[in-house]
Amino acid sequence: MGRKPLPLGTWGSVRTYVSHKGKKGKPDRYRAETYFRDFEGITRHVPAYGRTKTEAESNLKDRLRERVRARSGGGLTSMDRFSVGAELWYDEVLQKVKDGTRSTGTRDAYERALRNHVLPALKEVRFGEFSVPLVDRVIKQIKTKVGVPTAQTSRSVISGVCGLAVRHGAMESNPVREIERIEGVKSKRNPRALVADERRMWFQMLNSDPKAVEADLFDLTVFMLGTGVRIGETLGVIWEQINFFSSEVAITHQIVRSKGEGLLRTRTKSRAGERVLKIPSWCVAMLRARFVQGVRLTDPVFPDSTGGFRDPSNTRRSLRDARSPIGSELRRNLGRALKDCRQLAGLTQKEAAEVIGCAQNRISLMENGRVRIEVQEVETILDAYGTPVGRRSEVIEITAQASTPVAADAMAWITSHAFRKTTATILDDAGQSARQIADQLGHARPSLTQDVYMGRKAKNPAAADALETIADDL
Repeated sequence: MGRKPLPLGTWGSVRTYVSHKGKKGKPDRYRAETYFRDFEGITRHVPAYGRTKTEAESNLKDRLRERVRARSGGGLTSMDRFSVGAELWYDEVLQKVKDGTRSTGTRDAYERALRNHVLPALKEVRFGEFSVPLVDRVIKQIKTKVGVPTAQTSRSVISGVCGLAVRHGAMESNPVREIERIEGVKSKRNPRALVADERRMWFQMLNSDPKAVEADLFDLTVFMLGTGVRIGETLGVIWEQINFFSSEVAITHQIVRSKGEGLLRTRTKSRAGERVLKIPSWCVAMLRARFVQGVRLTDPVFPDSTGGFRDPSNTRRSLRDARSPIGSELRRNLGRALKDCRQLAGLTQKEAAEVIGCAQNRISLMENGRVRIEVQEVETILDAYGTPVGRRSEVIEITAQASTPVAADAMAWITSHAFRKTTATILDDAGQSARQIADQLGHARPSLTQDVYMGRKAKNPAAADALETIADDL
């Protein structure tokens, strides 16, 4: 027989642990924790901290009492901590996801920003203590330490929580409204598309790379180039959405990964994203060749190895590997040497990336011999690893020999979005209007009448004719 659940608005036994010790081994920080059953019937883990065991337990009980008052209908007050309001606000976000007015991607982005950046900076601040300078300083720190996109998301989270507090009467106004909008440095580079020679080289690389063949990247990128759809939309297409008689495909869903739920096939990001596209003949030929192998209409057109939907993140990783094929024996030797140095330093790839200040994927590409590395970058890496002088000289000597450019290095800039930009450029060069290209890509936000009418037939039939011109590149 299972344990009897806690009554609503109550908590279980309190446990206290040492969470940090000083230089002499003496505890200087304690964590008290328990489980609290909310008025929605959900049992949540609630921690609190203090310099002594008694202080940690006292802080925990204060926090629990605040939750009881806030969730029992009493509402937030100026004495409530930001963390209490954040929980109430996040519950509203979860409800909006259930109602279909917010996406799981938005939910996950808010949760990450709240957990990793906003709460560490503001969780103990009471609503009555909030000010414009305080919030401005926090957001600027996040922008400096992490980046513009995370700062923008964090700003939205703080604004949402403070807006809830205003509605509850805990704050007179929302301080985020007085803060300047966060703007990043706009790139001066024009969007880059693959030219004819690059397209030919790309497909030659895919045909000659066993891993790319195994990952089914040739047909995948043919479809993306022939339609201009996003990678998540590509992976969300099933066979019943392909009309071979009219040479059309209906784009209605996308594949996303949601925390705690795995892969989901959800509707496209907007009504404009739901569209019917005409397919060029060379793309139809590829689809026919796949179809005659024997499929079910409910199967994905581009499945994973088990026949299910592919993970967009894994597919992007395969594309990154394909754009940087395993190079010469020298590059492979350099990769093995760098891996040995990292392991001797006792670092995982994730830890090494944090120490060096680069993406974890960059470490993987280097150690697999898939990217060109300059001597200066290797010196920085060896400094971070603390590699001995003798071994260091050997690795730098290999680097100097392995850094000779190869033809595949010219493809290192390609991402999954490059094919989408290439499609748009081809259509633009063919004289298509901005309205027509936007309809093809699903970028537009037309009126309701346009949405309903254009959703029943291909919005831009001439797009397929324009794309016919690149059949020889495949």
